[in-house]
Amino acid sequence: MVYATTKASFLAASAKAVSKGGVTMLATKLARNGRFRQSVAIKTNISLVPETIDEYHLPDQQGGLPPRVAQYIATHKIPSPCLVVDTNIVEHNYTSLIRAMPMANIYYAVKANPAEEILSRLFQLGSNFDTASIGEINLCLRLGVPPSQISYGNTIKKAADISYAYNRGIRMFAFDSEDELEKIAACAPGSKVYCRILVESEGAEWPLSRKFGCAPEMAIHLLVKSKELGLDPYGISFHVGSQQTNLTQWDKAITQVSKLFKDILTQGISLRMVNLGGGFPSRYRSAVRPLVNYTQTVMQSMIRHFGVQLPEMILEPGRSLVGDAGVIQAEVVLISRKSDNDKKRWIYLDIGKFSGLAETMDESIKYRILTEHDGTTTGPVVVAGPTCDSADIMYEKTSYDLPLALKSGDKVLILSTGAYTTTYSAVGFNGFDPLDSIYI
Repeated sequence: MVYATTKASFLAASAKAVSKGGVTMLATKLARNGRFRQSVAIKTNISLVPETIDEYHLPDQQGGLPPRVAQYIATHKIPSPCLVVDTNIVEHNYTSLIRAMPMANIYYAVKANPAEEILSRLFQLGSNFDTASIGEINLCLRLGVPPSQISYGNTIKKAADISYAYNRGIRMFAFDSEDELEKIAACAPGSKVYCRILVESEGAEWPLSRKFGCAPEMAIHLLVKSKELGLDPYGISFHVGSQQTNLTQWDKAITQVSKLFKDILTQGISLRMVNLGGGFPSRYRSAVRPLVNYTQTVMQSMIRHFGVQLPEMILEPGRSLVGDAGVIQAEVVLISRKSDNDKKRWIYLDIGKFSGLAETMDESIKYRILTEHDGTTTGPVVVAGPTCDSADIMYEKTSYDLPLALKSGDKVLILSTGAYTTTYSAVGFNGFDPLDSIYI
């Protein structure tokens, strides 16, 4: 992987695929941009030169078993099921993203994993935070995060919660409807607001529905009205879907956004920010492209559509920062067959959809499972959870094979489970405890 060692060379590399002519001029102009220089300096004091891999003790491949996690599990008695997260890998993923796309301001999506150990580490590195609730806002504030580094990114908020956030100093709010806009105007006067638009999410393993966002033409009306209501129309946001594997989706969305910027300018409003959302992937069963492929794709699209007049850019990574850093140790509770001649064994674990693996709904996220018998003869299985709910089946249609030697009481490791596991864990469903977690 090649990293830029200077801002100018980074921009030149990003622009290369856009136009061979004028690359030097474009890179030079952007490198002289004061906002760009200040944002890099303020966000972190790290160099743009990557650290060595040995410093972080990374696995042999992205999403593999982290060596520090493996050592911890081998040398400690931990409850089952339990998530173990290597916060050094979280730091590595964050700094890699900063180096790959230094012009963007990072707002970590707290909902991915709100552990204080993760938030504190990211705050020390200079991260901002995207929050979805008063609980997440309070958590960030309690850890010392200034309100200026917090965005209230949920488009569905109670008026009382908007007032509370405003009174605590939050001044940046998302919206996608007239009703929400009016609530913000009444409860958070003068705040920056950005409108979320609907975009395609084809190619995402965890696609987003029409629950969030509005049509682009409606966004123009809403942003004009935001100014009339005394708010600061700051920009546009979108999300191409979580665990997005189709790189072209960013360009499709940015094309829409750039048109909105031009159209609304004719109405006297100059937008200043594009929130590019999340979508950068973790590694599950299928290999994913390197991070630099994603960031180069995004930057090339931004430069192609905005030229040297680049707006401020926000990224809201969650899964890509914490997913690969975590491993769940679980236990095989039962192995059975449904008939004497059934070729598929049913493997019941002490973790399921209701205790942390909610993203296996519709078998969307396909985790890799390691056992102590790997390398021996395998056979097809159905993987299910322990509860008395018939929906608690993780993988029945997706082809999974596990060792024939696997037996009740064996431990298994579920890789890349640092994101959206503890936060999805139910509190006491069927009397099972929520998912335990350890951060090293």
